[in-house]
Amino acid sequence: MLRSLFMALAVSTVFAGLPTNEETKRMMDHLSDAEHFKNEHHNKQFDHDAFLGEDQAKTFDQLPPEESKRRLGIIVDKIDTDKDGFINPVELKDWIRYTQRRYIDEDVERHWKQHNPDNEEAIKWETYKKNVYGFMDEMDDKEMTAPNSEAYTFAALMKRDRRRWHYADGDQNDALNRTEFAAFLHPEDHGQMRPVVVLETLEDIDKDKDGKISLEEYIGDMYQPEAGDEEEPDWVKQERDQFTGYRDTDKNGYMDENEVRSWIAPPEFDHAEAEARHLVFEADADADEKLSKAEVLHKYDLFVGSQATDFGEALARHDEF
Repeated sequence: MLRSLFMALAVSTVFAGLPTNEETKRMMDHLSDAEHFKNEHHNKQFDHDAFLGEDQAKTFDQLPPEESKRRLGIIVDKIDTDKDGFINPVELKDWIRYTQRRYIDEDVERHWKQHNPDNEEAIKWETYKKNVYGFMDEMDDKEMTAPNSEAYTFAALMKRDRRRWHYADGDQNDALNRTEFAAFLHPEDHGQMRPVVVLETLEDIDKDKDGKISLEEYIGDMYQPEAGDEEEPDWVKQERDQFTGYRDTDKNGYMDENEVRSWIAPPEFDHAEAEARHLVFEADADADEKLSKAEVLHKYDLFVGSQATDFGEALARHDEF
């Protein structure tokens, strides 16, 4: 049961990061599940995930600072493709795209093998459904329709997966080849999946299920006041202004599907480029718009982080270092 629960949640959850700064928004590119800014504080885990890829970020978090810096130095040399001794914004952007692509490719490969051990050309919906939701066959039909029950939650997840499967199924044969399966797992990375990403985002935030997002739902999705809080942080006030001034374009007090699309998938916006600019801004001590290895290592906690723990040997990708 627990295994099925993990599988259902892991496969069903679309990336919908909730950064509050204007440049990152909810992202169509999968850089990180971490929010870029939490409350008023910059969340460096977002930068770690974007710079390293989520897989390596977890490894670096378990390294002592000395080993973390050593590995970061090797990465800097890889990023500096023209070998001029500096990382420019274009090189950094290309690296971020590379780590993003690597994460997605490896994640798709892992799930493809899990759900298709015989390496057939396609995975049928019924096969996927049995693998992920087969445990639901033992659940009571009455419980499946009872709001807030575990069975009801799983039924909703399966319905959501079914819809996403349909969007990913380009030839509509109810089976996904590897390319289509990649779109199913990572809809944020495939343009034809944008409508379902928008729908899922809308459904996630629309708590009263009226088909639109109110100001209260918008704020509540990214900020939950703690006991004793007397006043909202300034960034929350700024987000209220963003909602009323820019998100709610027809000024009716709500965001509809089209307004949500403009919010999470703005045209001509390059998230990798925005993250590269952000990292350069944070680490560029001499303001020459490029980073030396010394500048990167000086800000190693921004790029890779470290909990200074003694977990022992590095985990994955030890052969790269």
